Formats: sequence, structure tokens, C-alpha cells
Amino acid sequence: MKFRAVFCGLLFANMPMFAQELVKDTIATRQLDEVVVSDSRFALKRENSGKTVISITAEEIDQNQGKTVAELLNTKAGLELNGSRSFTGQNLGFYARGGNNRQVLVIIDGIQVSDPSSVSAEFDLRLLNLSQIGSIEVVKGAASTLYGNAAATAVINITSKQPKNDITSVQLQSSVGTNQSQVNARYNANDFSNTVTVNHKKKALTLSASIGNQNTNGLSAAIGEESDEVNRVNVNLRAGYEFSKDLKTNVAFYYDELNTDFDNGFPIEDADFSSKSEQLRFVLNSAYDYANGSINLNAAFNKVDRSFKSDFPSEFDAETYTVDVFNKCIFKEQFFTIVGINLIEHKTNFTEVASSTTVDPYVNAVYVSDFGLNLNTGARLNHHSEYGTNWVYNLNPSYNIRLAQGYLKFMGSYATSFIAPNLSQLYGPFGPNPELEPETNTTFEAGFEIRPNKNLRFSTLYFDRNEENGIDYVITDFDTFEGQYQNVVPTTNTYGFEMELNAKLNNHLNLSANYAFTEKGEGLALRIPKNKWNLSLQHQINKKWLAAASYQYVSSRDDLDFETFENVRLKAFDLLGLCSKYAFNDKISIFLNIENVFNTNYVELVDFTTRGRNVRMGLNVKIQ
Repeated sequence: MKFRAVFCGLLFANMPMFAQELVKDTIATRQLDEVVVSDSRFALKRENSGKTVISITAEEIDQNQGKTVAELLNTKAGLELNGSRSFTGQNLGFYARGGNNRQVLVIIDGIQVSDPSSVSAEFDLRLLNLSQIGSIEVVKGAASTLYGNAAATAVINITSKQPKNDITSVQLQSSVGTNQSQVNARYNANDFSNTVTVNHKKKALTLSASIGNQNTNGLSAAIGEESDEVNRVNVNLRAGYEFSKDLKTNVAFYYDELNTDFDNGFPIEDADFSSKSEQLRFVLNSAYDYANGSINLNAAFNKVDRSFKSDFPSEFDAETYTVDVFNKCIFKEQFFTIVGINLIEHKTNFTEVASSTTVDPYVNAVYVSDFGLNLNTGARLNHHSEYGTNWVYNLNPSYNIRLAQGYLKFMGSYATSFIAPNLSQLYGPFGPNPELEPETNTTFEAGFEIRPNKNLRFSTLYFDRNEENGIDYVITDFDTFEGQYQNVVPTTNTYGFEMELNAKLNNHLNLSANYAFTEKGEGLALRIPKNKWNLSLQHQINKKWLAAASYQYVSSRDDLDFETFENVRLKAFDLLGLCSKYAFNDKISIFLNIENVFNTNYVELVDFTTRGRNVRMGLNVKIQ
């Protein structure tokens, strides 16, 4: 109760403060020229970062209009989003470097987001509308020192679209497409998406409102004849005010709703089932700048309501209060320090209300020398109301060698992370165990990045991750499938390497490519490909016309047939996509996408549908 009182006091005390986008005050991603933020919370030159951060710019998002967040992330090195190629409402399996959903942390506009009522407590990426996002950064590897719980294999740092200039503008993005499998190529219009965004920026005042909707039909979740419908609604409202050059505040409201039909999972067959998921978030970002730094406050209230209509109907609701207060200070442009405390309270209503609270003080420091050495190091003490305390830390050195027109960077990292047992595992309806300990991960990385000139960048990195006290559902009665969540004693090792290439071949042609090799030492690596390639070639035909081709190869994987409970080896597959965009002027543009050009038949999940050849076309209009 005290925690909620403090949270509400901070929130309402700042409600009168409308604000603009925080320039240097939150951990929101900023996409500057060769600048990364998410691995340190400071805007540092990429050459001074000890990580190979994935940066998805506003330009790249605009070029992928009509796709989902999961589809875009699935083209990046070391990330496999199982289900993103299937029925639109399919549950997503997020396998970053061989990990799982509960080991990935999602941050939206500076706030950690999750669903404490779900089994893995992850944020549901299906809720997001890519058209409302301004940029994304992904940091792979252990990052719990800066971000806390669940930042074990990846942190996805998302920033909403923000008005930039002192203008009033309206943007409309609309698309229509097919939604069909490989065997049902009727090319009916079954996918409709519309987003309207209104921005107003006048001196110190910033206002923004965005409403989006997507409706999809025509495809069955499980292989069958019945069509399953998906409908998503997204509402974002933001207000900001700059009281002075030193004091800035931003308040925001988000509403995301996903309604989806789904089919029976045991036995797998067509069924008239449906689910509804709603997330409501109020967010406050505030910062006060002083001579060498800033004092920052990020606070949020997140409410989740989920319901399922099936043979076993169920309802879940959860609330999360988050407060992150931190001080950022820069000394002589060489030492970048951050000291903070992160408080989170989760509450979920099962048969009765269950809750947990974490209080995490943390410190991190970055040293950027004038002779090439960079060092990023820090520590966090996690105090959990149920299991006690847990330390995590990181050590991330790198060394730059200046080249005539670029740099060569060697980097290494040794970091620990933790995944706290969630409320469902501790007190939920299926096999709860209040004695669970947190999962811990130790990750070692080593690699290099070279950028000989502004037209070429190549990086490669080896990683090795050890997971201890992994939490899993252990069946104790195979007749009833009853069991309990337990800490699995043996250490699990996962290792591999990644390569990324970005090349500007000439003034009109750009190539990007990435490759990931992942090997899970122990246990069954369900749906995790050992080898995965992504290639993209973009040709700027003229100032108005852009054409692009994308290629993806996914090697064979293991899956589990839940009817026979036997392992199934899924065949490798490759997919080709084409895209063309034409801008009539700086206000009106159209696009055409063709996915799975050769109508390749493949499997993501045993007995579930994948998308065949599909076509999408759309319109983008800006009024200002």
C-alpha cells in the first residue's frame, strides 16, 4: 500500500505538467547518426559502445509499412520470433540467442512492460502497431544491471513516434492485403489496417494523438477450413510541456486491445474459441537538467485484462506499478555515470489476489578514453519480497583503433542477469510453487566491428550463456498431466555467433545481411534454428521510387507433437519477399509488398497454418 501511495503521489503531482519528448532524460531510444543509447542510457557514438546494438530507424520502419513489430524484428541477427509467419493471432515464441519469452524484456518509452498474469510474464508484442512506433533498439545479451528482471537474452527498447517541428500535422496510413495459406490462393482482401496520427508542437507545448485498427480474416489458426478473425485497436495520447530549458515533463496514455479467434490445442482441431486482451497504461517521464547531468523520473501504471472463451473458459487481470528514479552525470565528457533506484509492484487476481514487490538500487558507469579504451560497468541489487536479494553485474570493455575514414572496434562482455519467478509460477492455478528461486544467467561475449568508411560496416560476435535454476513445469502425474513449477538443477549452456553486414554499394544500392548460429548444449531446443540467414537489397531507382527484395533462410528445427508427445524434426525453409514504394511528393506515397513470392510450403508449429503468397498495398498521406 505504501508503494502505491508513493506512486500515485508522484503521478498526480506531475499531472499538470504537459511535456515534449525528453531529449536526454529517459532511456527512450534516440536515433542519431551512428549513435546508440540502450546499452548505457547515454547517447554515445557507436564506436564507443561495447555492444553490437541493432538500430531500427524511423526510415526502416516506414519502408516496412504494413508489417507487424514481430515480422520486422524477425529479420534481425540472433532473433527468431516463432509464429510471426503464421496466423496473425498466433502466440509468439521469442527465441533470442536460444532463450525464451521470459528472458526478453520490452521497454516502451522508458518503462519496463510485462504481463504478470501470464505464465512467462512477457509483454505481448502482438498488441503493438508498427505505424505508431518511431524507432527501436535491441541490445542482446545480459542487461539486468541497467534494466532489471528478464533482461537476460535481449532488451527491446521501443520509442513511440514524436512530433519534431513546430507544426500541426496529420498522418494517415492505410493498407489492404490478402491473408491466405499456400493451398488457398484466392487473393481475397482479408487484411485491413488504418492508423491516424495528429501532432501539434508549438514552442514548449507538444500534443499527440494516434488511433489505429487492424482487422484480419480468411486464415485458420490450426490447419483446417474455419476462418479465424483477429482485430486490434491501438490508442496513444501524449502531452508534454517544457517549463524551462531545465525542466521537461511528458505524460502519456496507451490503450491496446487484441481480439482473436483461436483453435483447440489438444487435440489440435478447428474450434470456435476466442480471446480478448486489453492493456491500459499511464506513463509519466520527467527530468530536471543541471550543469553536468539530469535527475529523471519514469513512472507508470499498467493494467492487463485477459479472457478466454473455450472448453475451459478463464479470466485474468493484473496491475503493475513502476517507478524508476535515476541521476545521470557526465564528467569531462569521459565519465558517464548513472545511479538510480527501480521499484516495481505486480498484482494479479487468481482465485485470490497475489502480489510481489521488487526494490532495485543500481549504478552504472561508462569511461570513454581519448586513446581508444572504453569501459561500461555496473551492478544492481535486486530485493524481491518473496525470495530475498540477488546481485547482478556487468563488465563490458572495448577498444577502438581509428582508421582513415572509420574505426576498428574490439569488444568483450561478462555480465549476469536474473529472471524472477512470476506470480503465475508462484501462486497461479497450475502447479504453483512459492519456494521458487530466480533463474540466473551468465553471458560472455567477444567480437569486433569494423567500419572502414561511411559506406560499410561489418561485425561478428561470439556468445556463451550459462543458465542456472531454470524454472520449468515438471509433470508429476502423466495420467492427469498435473505437475509443479520447479527450479531445474542442471546448468544449461547455449553458445553461438552472429555476423552483420551493412553496405552502401553505390548511391542507389544498399545491402544488409546477417547470420546467426545457435547451439543449445543441453535439452531440447524447441523451434530454435541452428542456422538463420537474412538478406535485404534496396534499390533507390530515382528520388521517388524505391524497390527492395528480402530473403530469409531458416534451418531445420525440433518441435513437439502435442498429440503424440513425440519430437518432430521440421524441415528447413527459405522465403523471398518483394517491396516497392513510390512517393508522389513529400506528402503522399504508396507501396506494394509481396511476401513468400514462391508460395513456399513450410511449418512453424506442428499442425498450425503458415502464410503462403500474400499481397499488400497501402497509402501514406501527410498533411501539415
